[in-house]
Formats: sequence, structure tokens, C-alpha cells
Amino acid sequence: MQTIFHDCAKITFTDHPRFANVKLAVLVSQTDTDAVSVSQLLIAPATEIPIHTHEPQTDSIFVMAGSGQAYVNGEWRPIAPGDYIFVPATVEHGIRNTGPTTLKLFIHHSPPLL
Repeated sequence: MQTIFHDCAKITFTDHPRFANVKLAVLVSQTDTDAVSVSQLLIAPATEIPIHTHEPQTDSIFVMAGSGQAYVNGEWRPIAPGDYIFVPATVEHGIRNTGPTTLKLFIHHSPPLL
């Protein structure tokens, strides 16, 4: 495997395959490596990614821009730029944009999402 570099000016977002009003940019996928998948999400205001789990993936989420709430340890908590959420496999989590602007997340899954 070679090093992967993404110029931020050339990153392309597409509609998320499961969630309306959510855009996805896949930076590293299972076709690149069997270790991780990495993506960025753009979540429109008043949009929610419902509470869910991953198995066997561990989820690592960094808030890049915007504001909202994350379902963490059984409760909705406010999130803002610079916040970080680590979600072990099989643990419930969710994200919703409660702010007036797009919520931008950097997400790392290990092993990669299928």
C-alpha cells in the first residue's frame, strides 16, 4: 500500500447512501486497506443520524465545524469544533445537527466499514 494524500481543495462529497441531507467524502476505504476506513461527513442543519451501533468497528469521530449533539453513554450531549468522540464496537451512538450551519465530521472506523 502507498501513502494516500488528499488535497482538501479536491475532496469530493456525494450523497450518503443511507441518510438524506448528509454528504460523504470517502478518504480511505476497504479497497485501500483492510485496517481502517476514513471519511468526512457534512450533516445539514436539522438532520440526524439515528442511534446505531457498529460491529466489529470502533468509531472515532472528530468535530471539524458546526454544532450539534452526540448520543454518548445513553444521553444526548452538545458537540462543537474540536470535540472528539471514541465509540467502542457495539456501543450505541448517534449524531444530530442542532446548529444553523453544516456540521462537519472526520470519521475513522477500524476495521473498515463494508
